[in-house]
Amino acid sequence: MKDERKNILEEAGISVEEALERFMGSETLLEKFLTKFLADPNFEILQTAIKSGDQEAALKASHTLKGVCGNLAMKQLYEKFSDQVSYMRSGNWDEAAEEMAELEGLYEKVCEAIKMTNF
Repeated sequence: MKDERKNILEEAGISVEEALERFMGSETLLEKFLTKFLADPNFEILQTAIKSGDQEAALKASHTLKGVCGNLAMKQLYEKFSDQVSYMRSGNWDEAAEEMAELEGLYEKVCEAIKMTNF
Protein backbone atom coordinates (compact mmCIF):
# COMPACT_ATOMS: atom_id res chain seq x y z
CA MET A 1 0.00 0.00 0.00
CA LYS A 2 1.33 3.39 -0.88
CA ASP A 3 2.56 5.40 2.08
CA GLU A 4 0.15 8.25 1.31
CA ARG A 5 -2.87 5.94 1.48
CA LYS A 6 -1.57 4.23 4.59
CA ASN A 7 -1.00 7.58 6.33
CA ILE A 8 -4.53 8.78 5.51
CA LEU A 9 -6.03 5.61 6.97
CA GLU A 10 -3.75 5.65 10.02
CA GLU A 11 -4.63 9.28 10.77
CA ALA A 12 -8.30 8.31 10.76
CA GLY A 13 -7.68 5.65 13.41
CA ILE A 14 -7.20 2.53 11.28
CA SER A 15 -4.23 0.36 12.20
CA VAL A 16 -3.31 -0.69 8.66
CA GLU A 17 -0.63 -3.19 9.67
CA GLU A 18 -2.97 -4.91 12.12
CA ALA A 19 -5.74 -5.02 9.53
CA LEU A 20 -3.36 -6.45 6.95
CA GLU A 21 -2.39 -9.21 9.39
CA ARG A 22 -6.06 -10.18 9.61
CA PHE A 23 -6.25 -10.27 5.82
CA MET A 24 -3.12 -12.41 5.46
CA GLY A 25 -1.20 -9.45 4.06
CA SER A 26 -3.60 -8.98 1.15
CA GLU A 27 -3.98 -5.28 0.42
CA THR A 28 -6.57 -6.10 -2.23
CA LEU A 29 -8.73 -7.92 0.30
CA LEU A 30 -8.36 -5.13 2.86
CA GLU A 31 -9.29 -2.52 0.26
CA LYS A 32 -12.33 -4.59 -0.72
CA PHE A 33 -13.58 -4.73 2.87
CA LEU A 34 -12.87 -1.05 3.54
CA THR A 35 -14.95 -0.21 0.47
CA LYS A 36 -17.73 -2.50 1.71
CA PHE A 37 -17.64 -0.68 5.05
CA LEU A 38 -18.81 2.48 3.26
CA ALA A 39 -21.89 0.66 1.95
CA ASP A 40 -22.77 -1.05 5.24
CA PRO A 41 -26.21 0.21 6.37
CA ASN A 42 -25.71 -0.48 10.09
CA PHE A 43 -24.63 3.02 11.10
CA GLU A 44 -27.77 4.54 9.59
CA ILE A 45 -29.83 1.78 11.21
CA LEU A 46 -28.19 2.60 14.55
CA GLN A 47 -28.92 6.31 14.21
CA THR A 48 -32.55 5.65 13.36
CA ALA A 49 -32.97 3.09 16.14
CA ILE A 50 -31.46 5.40 18.77
CA LYS A 51 -33.74 8.26 17.70
CA SER A 52 -36.86 6.09 17.69
CA GLY A 53 -36.01 4.20 20.88
CA ASP A 54 -35.83 0.80 19.15
CA GLN A 55 -33.46 -0.81 21.64
CA GLU A 56 -33.28 -4.20 19.95
CA ALA A 57 -32.33 -2.73 16.57
CA ALA A 58 -29.87 -0.32 18.19
CA LEU A 59 -28.08 -3.10 20.07
CA LYS A 60 -27.92 -5.31 17.00
CA ALA A 61 -26.51 -2.52 14.79
CA SER A 62 -24.01 -1.30 17.38
CA HIS A 63 -22.82 -4.84 18.11
CA THR A 64 -22.42 -5.54 14.39
CA LEU A 65 -20.43 -2.33 13.91
CA LYS A 66 -18.26 -3.18 16.89
CA GLY A 67 -17.31 -6.46 15.24
CA VAL A 68 -16.71 -4.95 11.82
CA CYS A 69 -14.57 -2.16 13.26
CA GLY A 70 -12.60 -4.66 15.30
CA ASN A 71 -11.89 -6.80 12.26
CA LEU A 72 -10.86 -3.77 10.21
CA ALA A 73 -8.62 -2.48 13.05
CA MET A 74 -10.58 0.75 13.39
CA LYS A 75 -9.37 1.17 16.94
CA GLN A 76 -11.22 4.29 18.09
CA LEU A 77 -14.52 3.25 16.55
CA TYR A 78 -14.18 -0.25 17.99
CA GLU A 79 -13.61 1.15 21.49
CA LYS A 80 -16.55 3.55 21.28
CA PHE A 81 -18.90 0.86 19.92
CA SER A 82 -17.68 -1.44 22.70
CA ASP A 83 -18.59 1.24 25.25
CA GLN A 84 -21.98 1.77 23.64
CA VAL A 85 -22.78 -1.95 23.55
CA SER A 86 -21.82 -2.21 27.23
CA TYR A 87 -24.16 0.66 28.09
CA MET A 88 -26.96 -0.94 26.10
CA ARG A 89 -26.51 -4.36 27.68
CA SER A 90 -26.56 -2.86 31.16
CA GLY A 91 -29.71 -0.86 30.43
CA ASN A 92 -28.03 2.54 30.36
CA TRP A 93 -29.76 3.74 27.22
CA ASP A 94 -29.20 7.43 27.93
CA GLU A 95 -25.44 6.87 28.06
CA ALA A 96 -25.62 4.72 24.91
CA ALA A 97 -27.43 7.53 23.10
CA GLU A 98 -24.90 10.09 24.36
CA GLU A 99 -22.13 8.09 22.65
CA MET A 100 -23.66 8.91 19.25
CA ALA A 101 -22.16 12.39 18.98
CA GLU A 102 -18.62 11.08 19.27
CA LEU A 103 -19.39 7.99 17.21
CA GLU A 104 -20.75 10.11 14.37
CA GLY A 105 -17.57 12.18 14.28
CA LEU A 106 -15.27 9.16 14.32
CA TYR A 107 -17.41 7.33 11.76
CA GLU A 108 -17.34 10.27 9.36
CA LYS A 109 -13.57 10.62 9.79
CA VAL A 110 -13.01 6.97 8.88
CA CYS A 111 -15.41 7.11 5.92
CA GLU A 112 -13.73 10.24 4.56
CA ALA A 113 -10.30 8.63 4.87
CA ILE A 114 -11.47 5.56 2.97
CA LYS A 115 -12.99 7.74 0.25
CA MET A 116 -9.78 9.80 0.00
CA THR A 117 -7.71 6.71 -0.71
CA ASN A 118 -9.65 6.12 -3.96
CA PHE A 119 -9.76 2.34 -3.74
